[in-house]
Amino acid sequence: MNLSPEDSLPDDVEALKAALLQVRTELATERAERSGDKALITHLKLVIAKMKREHYGQRSERSARLLDQMELQLEDAEASATEDELAAEATAARTAGVKAFTRRHPSRKPFPAHLPRERVVIPGPASCSCCGGARLVKLGEDVTETLEVIPRQWKVIQHVREKFSCRDCESIGQAPAPFHVIPRGWAGPSLLAMILFEKYGQHQPLNRQAERYAREGVDLSLSTLADQVGTCCSVLSPLFKSLEAHVFAAERLHGDDTTVPVLAKGKTHTGRCWVYVRDDRPFGGGSPPAAVFYYSRDRSGEHPQEHLKTYQGILQADAYGGYGQLYADRRPGPILEAACWAHARRKFFELADIAAAAQRKAKGKNRQEIISPLALEAVKRIDAIFEIERDIQGKSAEERFIARQTSSVPLVSSLESWMKEARPKLSRHDDVAKAMDYMLKRWDSFGRFLTDGRICLTNNAAERALRGIALGRKSWLFAGSDRGGRRAAILYSLIQTAKLNDVDPQRWLADVLARIAEHPARRIDDLLPWNWRKDNTSVKQAA
Repeated sequence: MNLSPEDSLPDDVEALKAALLQVRTELATERAERSGDKALITHLKLVIAKMKREHYGQRSERSARLLDQMELQLEDAEASATEDELAAEATAARTAGVKAFTRRHPSRKPFPAHLPRERVVIPGPASCSCCGGARLVKLGEDVTETLEVIPRQWKVIQHVREKFSCRDCESIGQAPAPFHVIPRGWAGPSLLAMILFEKYGQHQPLNRQAERYAREGVDLSLSTLADQVGTCCSVLSPLFKSLEAHVFAAERLHGDDTTVPVLAKGKTHTGRCWVYVRDDRPFGGGSPPAAVFYYSRDRSGEHPQEHLKTYQGILQADAYGGYGQLYADRRPGPILEAACWAHARRKFFELADIAAAAQRKAKGKNRQEIISPLALEAVKRIDAIFEIERDIQGKSAEERFIARQTSSVPLVSSLESWMKEARPKLSRHDDVAKAMDYMLKRWDSFGRFLTDGRICLTNNAAERALRGIALGRKSWLFAGSDRGGRRAAILYSLIQTAKLNDVDPQRWLADVLARIAEHPARRIDDLLPWNWRKDNTSVKQAA
């Protein structure tokens, strides 16, 4: 009901109240409609952005950050729309003149088919509501599914070994004690896997785990949990060695490192976590992907030299000087450097990011933000090369080589000529000049991908592997010691490799810990994630 100035207002108080209530109802309904439309629009924008990212790849350095931001915006929009919808329904319930607002929700995916279903049958009517008759016949049923979760259940498993006495010789016989992953162990493999995955996969320190377990009625001290972690790392060390051998047998590796704060006496110092990733999927290789992590107290070049002392092949990494000795003449063979174009692009992108400059200006930065046209031109030229790479992702090394020779070589040659022409006109202190020098001084390494289809354009595989550690730093703040850093490197290697092979890390660790005590050492490779997945797939199919 909309009241115009020409409408005569009733003199009766009750009529005025009714009119006011109807106006409020209409306003609440209109507000709910706007909120619902906003939530739907935000949802559709997010879906479109994700589809574009999946189809075209990463469009810019900040695309991942923008998607996260859109997720938060969708969360707020959905919550606001639900609040307004409930408010409109409550207001409409107090009047008969306005129809209740019904929100248009995006279609929800059905619940997974593998989840068990529990039927709760609501008793039907015993008699007809119309005539009162009792001769009712069932026509069908309507099923409404609600997703529910059962809180974590703890239990104690008692392994009972009965003793028997022989009536002939009076000797006593008993079945041997079951193997435990930990001598005199009290924790089952599933519990151990959960503790390990929570700490190294979900970044939950042991003290927080202990607090949560205590709230669930199971009191486990921090020292007790730490003892289990240390022992499990020792038990899983042979699996790490096998994984290490697989990674360094690759023809091409991705390498990178990141900081790890380590607790020292009354302070923290900055350690390093190194990663080497084997991933042949970009050029259609059949070897399973894997990653190995190492910890060191500092970033000295001797650490990567020790890690790669037996390796020969291609190393894709940034321009860290510690890798320099690896590219010299050495035994057992040469290591070829393949530079990361994403690192080079990032230097230009930061100087050409118009959106970031506008944000800094909006926050009240005093200095004038200047967008470099040269940096913008460099980004456009590099993006054209990236576009070709997206089309040949996953193809064989031969197909990638042919495509690059046909399409990428002219673009790379043009980029080099353009930079060599523009560079002398810039001061050596200019940021664009520094970005150009970064590439021109290593041009052989940047151009190596043109002559070898196995080489990727970026080192993103290693950066993705280190992303979990960056998230973990915000949760556990620092590693407890150097030995703690080395233990973390082993578990990071196993968990990240499981993820790369689409294997549930916690489920895999639970099965490995249950079997490894009796597993033959010469067949330790059977427990690696890709072999474990094959075994479990065949078991499921047989069942």
